[in-house]
Amino acid sequence: MAVVVVFEMPGMTEAQYERSAEMVAGRPGPVKSPADWPVPGLVSHTSAPTPDGWLVVDVWESEEAFRQFGETIVPILRELGVPEPELRVYPVHNVVTR
Repeated sequence: MAVVVVFEMPGMTEAQYERSAEMVAGRPGPVKSPADWPVPGLVSHTSAPTPDGWLVVDVWESEEAFRQFGETIVPILRELGVPEPELRVYPVHNVVTR
């Protein structure tokens, strides 16, 4: 079952987000495609600044795929000094894309 994952990261900067994206993709520059992720299963990725940090909303094909990605992203965030994210995972009811 697909899941939507909401990361709220108070204290994260745009520079930290950009660097984490490069580390996820394994190359310089922004992430542009689900193929940029180190594990399969990403459906969509959205990020935005918040008044106190950064917000990321991902849709994953399954909770297992997301958990696999967690094994990559958590060490990256720690390395960059990002405070522990506030994480929420919900079962997807509907996804609409272009």
